[in-house]
Amino acid sequence: MNELSDSFLLASLVILIFISAFFSSSETGMMALNPYKLKHRVKQGQKSAIRAQKLLDRPDRLIGIILIGNNLVNIVATSIATLLAVRWYGDLGLAVLPFVFTAVILVFAEVTPKTFAAQRPETIAFPASVILTPLLWLLMPFVWLVNHTSNLLLKILGIKTSNKAKHVLSADELKTVVEEGGQLISPTYKGMLLNILDLDEMTVEDIMIPRNEVICIDMDDDMSTLEQNIMNSDYTRLPVVNGDINQVVGVLHLRNAIPLFRDEQEVNKDALLRSVHEPYFVPESTPLSTMLVNFQREQRRVGLVVDEYGDVQGLVTLEDLLEEIVGRFTNDSVDDDDEILIKQDGSASIDATALIRDVNKALDWQLPTDGPKTINGLIVEHLESIPDAPVSVLLGDYIFEVTSLTTQRIDRVNARPR
Repeated sequence: MNELSDSFLLASLVILIFISAFFSSSETGMMALNPYKLKHRVKQGQKSAIRAQKLLDRPDRLIGIILIGNNLVNIVATSIATLLAVRWYGDLGLAVLPFVFTAVILVFAEVTPKTFAAQRPETIAFPASVILTPLLWLLMPFVWLVNHTSNLLLKILGIKTSNKAKHVLSADELKTVVEEGGQLISPTYKGMLLNILDLDEMTVEDIMIPRNEVICIDMDDDMSTLEQNIMNSDYTRLPVVNGDINQVVGVLHLRNAIPLFRDEQEVNKDALLRSVHEPYFVPESTPLSTMLVNFQREQRRVGLVVDEYGDVQGLVTLEDLLEEIVGRFTNDSVDDDDEILIKQDGSASIDATALIRDVNKALDWQLPTDGPKTINGLIVEHLESIPDAPVSVLLGDYIFEVTSLTTQRIDRVNARPR
């Protein structure tokens, strides 16, 4: 009879250890579920995901039922193990039991199941939700009492509790999620996503064409000059000014202007001005994310960038903005092909009007972008004057050698990491 009783108790002990392993793995598996993958599966209507989501909507109840079950099972298992140890080995068994049984619980009911659940949370959590859901309703009064008492103690300690665990990611945290996406996201899409997240950190000033490089149609010119400029333009939209870029009349779409010159009738400036669209002005501090929305809302493709005094500082286009997301569409024929030239010795010959952001992207450098926008501006700010002869400048981890300059600005530099 005693042998039968011992066998029954031993079998019960093994079963209880497995039940303890279930509760331990369930806790880790449920908490290790990726909240975004889970929401995606819920939207797809997966029943196991819906059950798991409902349990996670009240994490206090979920943890309560798991801990109640786990502790109850471990206490009963400990009692049975104690009884068997006393029967089999007497006082020696009672002395050794804490060490042996602790090792058994740790290996078989804690570390192993929790490690497995952490690595494969969905494999554990979804099936476990089938058992935990009815168990929660069965033991709800006990769970409520335990949680209420626990929340009361936390409130006394000044700790606020929330019914829902919120998963809110900052922009930087979301970037990390994208960067760590691994092979789940192609490098092309990953780059686009990161560029989109960077739009809030960039302003129109960072990508605008500076005013000295903006090609305009000047209404002070004679008609033959205007016709030549329009017919030979590499751009489809050109600002129309009266003598100076700050005297903007509007923006001319060449699609509307070229037919006028092809018509047999004589073209005059009044007819040309009737084809001009109203100018769209943009503050230079506008974030690119806002600018993208504004372009869409206003149905515009070109904006004139103005400073706080209303003076035109440059021009921004929808194409320039989109290129910040997807990269350059084409090799623009009007761009200098030698803006950044890589030499055999590893140094680079750089047009000083090049944007610092473009240099950083092309050379994988870390030049500061929170101040001047061009290489010329960066060097002049450091020297606090325009150099009157070629000089070498150390800027952080990079050496710049001025090779060409005028009285107004630096034209070209050689640069290399020090």
